[in-house]
Amino acid sequence: MNKVSAFFRSLVNMRDHVDVEAAAVNIRGNIFFRGPNVFILACAIVIASVGLNLNSIPVIIGAMLISPVMGPILGFGLGLGTNDTVLVKEAIKNFLVMVLISILSSTLFYLISPLQLEHQTELLARTNPTLYDVFIALFGGFAGILENSRKEKGGTVIPGVAIATALMPPLCTVGYGIAHLEPRFIFGAFYLFIINTAFIALATFLTVKYLHFPLASGMDEHLRRRSARWSAVILIIIIVPSVLSAMEMIKDNNFALNAQRLVEHSKNLGKSYIYDYRTDVEANPPTLELFLAGEKMEAATRERLFLDAEAAGITRGQIIIHEDAAFQNELMTESEIIRKMIESHDREVEHLTGQVDSLAATIELFKAQQLPSALITREIAAQYDGVEEVILTRGERVHAGDGKSDAAVVAIVRTATGLKEAERERIEQWLRVRLNVKDVTVIVKSK
Repeated sequence: MNKVSAFFRSLVNMRDHVDVEAAAVNIRGNIFFRGPNVFILACAIVIASVGLNLNSIPVIIGAMLISPVMGPILGFGLGLGTNDTVLVKEAIKNFLVMVLISILSSTLFYLISPLQLEHQTELLARTNPTLYDVFIALFGGFAGILENSRKEKGGTVIPGVAIATALMPPLCTVGYGIAHLEPRFIFGAFYLFIINTAFIALATFLTVKYLHFPLASGMDEHLRRRSARWSAVILIIIIVPSVLSAMEMIKDNNFALNAQRLVEHSKNLGKSYIYDYRTDVEANPPTLELFLAGEKMEAATRERLFLDAEAAGITRGQIIIHEDAAFQNELMTESEIIRKMIESHDREVEHLTGQVDSLAATIELFKAQQLPSALITREIAAQYDGVEEVILTRGERVHAGDGKSDAAVVAIVRTATGLKEAERERIEQWLRVRLNVKDVTVIVKSK
């Protein structure tokens, strides 16, 4: 049992794998929005607004990868966790700057954009946050602060967190709501943004406490407890509407599933049959419309349908039956009925095809960011004797002074015999050309 316990402790032990001092420096350097960061943020917001306006998921994902919006939020959580009131104030100030720039940029774009889609699915998706968005933000925040804290950083965690937590699209949706005077878009999307912000900061705060980041100047204990109480109250106020929204979403989803099962079970109704149906979960209460063809449904068959619906949790008042096709048998031929059924199926196939294309584009985007580590390791080993392994990672070089960041690649070459300085420089130059990256650092470690 002692060995098993020691094994599990080693699995969850993080303190041997993190560098809290370097993480604190990195987070502090990334909270500022000045110079190029301001214009990068504005450009990313416009790109995200275009993606939302076109219902283009790949464009939205690209904008989220470009934008440096998590810096002030992580800085706020770090400041709370280390009792650094100066950092908290700086983070809040830069956070407000970020929000203002984002909303202004998106509002301006939607004011001048002539495009208005009939089905704005991506914009509407940001107007009804639920408890599931809380989970995404919380665990995304955990992943973000852990990635910033660990010694050996990966290349996909931070981009993945940026995509999952989706901080930018809600702000763009707020801009859309302001431009078109749509309160539903303004308040719904801003609430989603507040959820993401609050729970990313909470995850950062908890992780900073767990990893024992060094504390700043001491804070009065009474003031610290009062701040903790107010933070808990604010989080509860934020989370309650999302719980209610999640319950409503589950209820609507169950209604749609029950409606689907009812239609599949009751496809043939005597001498008439259901050739199409539609649910409206926005109605109060939700409704199920049934479109029938064939002869007019008999009273006994209608009663049996209502009983089956009530067994599925759908009341009689929620069912709307359209028998236009049944009343117009002479005008509506069998081929027309079949054509309507095929058109309905084609619409469903088109919708699923669009989802598949969006997922494929997302996968290609992730693949494009991956480094050919195995191939590069073999190529280096073939050119230099004694090379045993190569650790290759993509990241960012952050300047502590102004917080600017540039793409960088770090390669750690482990050798049995060591490499000369000239050989190390040749590997650096070769990797710059091979990976098409200007900033490459090669570190040689020998036994």
